[in-house]
Amino acid sequence: MALEINQGMQLIEREEVFTVAGRDKKGRLLVTVIGKYFPVGLVSVDSVKKYLEEKVYPALDNQPFSVVYFHSDVEKSDNNIGISALRSIYDSIPIKIRDNLRAVYFVHPSFQFRLFMATVGRFMFAGGLYGKIKYVIRLDFLWENVRRKEIDIPEFVCDRDEELDRVRSMDYCIESDHPRVCRAPDVDSSMPMYYSTRCIS
Repeated sequence: MALEINQGMQLIEREEVFTVAGRDKKGRLLVTVIGKYFPVGLVSVDSVKKYLEEKVYPALDNQPFSVVYFHSDVEKSDNNIGISALRSIYDSIPIKIRDNLRAVYFVHPSFQFRLFMATVGRFMFAGGLYGKIKYVIRLDFLWENVRRKEIDIPEFVCDRDEELDRVRSMDYCIESDHPRVCRAPDVDSSMPMYYSTRCIS
């Protein structure tokens, strides 16, 4: 059973589902959303709408912004908000806020979500959101648009990235030589990533 609206807002705040901090490489504000932290079943859609209205929208200050959404470790039964709820929340966003949204960097998208968006989702969100979604399969690609020092990456996201890296290495017989890139280095370097192709047939 869902909590009362104000209690739901307090839980969202405590779990740090939404964070407004930092800027992308084009100078736009960043809204970070951590899907794993979303307490499905405890928080109603109305609680999310009110939290956005009172906490997130004012922080944007009518400026252009981008969203970084971490889908890592999102499970359908535990923390997946669902498409219908997502559509309801999106429809409640004021037009001015929607117009200021420049991009949604969707980190670690599942195959099921990408398939849904490619078929049904493209019509459900045809008003503008669909064209702003940028799938980010690895954190390496996120750094092309977001400065590493501008965003905090949860440890489990780093772990998921490394897991995907191992799968990629096995699939293509590639040994990865690049270091863990979840935490910001001392210098915001654009150093290219190199891969070893040592593989014994």
